[in-house]
Amino acid sequence: MKNENLVLIAQFCLHYEAEPSFISSLHDFGLISLLELHDERYIALNEIREVERMVRLHYDLGINLEGIDAINILLKQIAELRQELMVAKNSLKSFGP
Repeated sequence: MKNENLVLIAQFCLHYEAEPSFISSLHDFGLISLLELHDERYIALNEIREVERMVRLHYDLGINLEGIDAINILLKQIAELRQELMVAKNSLKSFGP
């Protein structure tokens, strides 16, 4: 993975005013994956949006790791249900107006 696809945890924490230990806790809890290169830990760019959401849930709303995990599960279920609904709607359109 190229370095431009990675965000240094220290930079992320500075920008979002988050504790590096919280990011490590997210990783330890299995909510995110981190990469380690040259004794530095990084977040993959494609995970930044999720990590931002988790940081806001924790720092703005005071939700703990277990709560964040439950919210993630529910959001994934909602996304799956939306996809199933879209497929059902599209198949019903073939039967008429």
